[in-house]
Amino acid sequence: MFTGIIERTGRLAALEPRPGGMRLRIERAPAAVFDGGAAPWDDLRIGESIAVDGCCLTLVAADPETIAFDVIEETLRRTSLGERRPGDPVHLERALRLGDRLGGHLVSGHIDGTGRVASVRADLRETIIAVEIPPRTPVRVVHKGSIAIDGVSLTVASVEGARFTVALIPHTFAATNLGRRRPGDLVNLESDPIGRWVETLLRERGVLPPTSGGAP
Repeated sequence: MFTGIIERTGRLAALEPRPGGMRLRIERAPAAVFDGGAAPWDDLRIGESIAVDGCCLTLVAADPETIAFDVIEETLRRTSLGERRPGDPVHLERALRLGDRLGGHLVSGHIDGTGRVASVRADLRETIIAVEIPPRTPVRVVHKGSIAIDGVSLTVASVEGARFTVALIPHTFAATNLGRRRPGDLVNLESDPIGRWVETLLRERGVLPPTSGGAP
């Protein structure tokens, strides 16, 4: 599990073909503004889980310059990682430890689907990002609820049909890559897992009608 509070923004160093997928190599990077430089990340262990742009991946290799993850074709197809290229920035977060403060919301790292940035509007106080959810994408969005976009825990500001918006304060703009997204960019989306379980249970009990998935 993760919190959606980004610890670092790394940069994709290489995409290496592997049987059944790719190996992603990511440059080690300084701590994000969130972290205050307090976590050196010098205790990484092979096999631990790290969220890369919100996708829970397993660390398979590490050296002083890079960290590496193997990504299967299914993940490449269903997330934005399949569109990433060397040089692209990515969000990084290590798994939540019991006893840590939960500053964002519970994030599983299992992407529900992808959306496209529809618009980005910025002023001195905030940046408003609108995201369009494609048809039949099983992403559930609730006004004032939580959602993870590329692994960043955010509050839904508005919902209109298949489009929703979030607002970035200047701190989030500075500490993540979201403020640099442009219309048309693909982003990873994960619904609030608690809300997802509640919806599933209500449908199983017939309180809500069955659904084949889709926009909220």
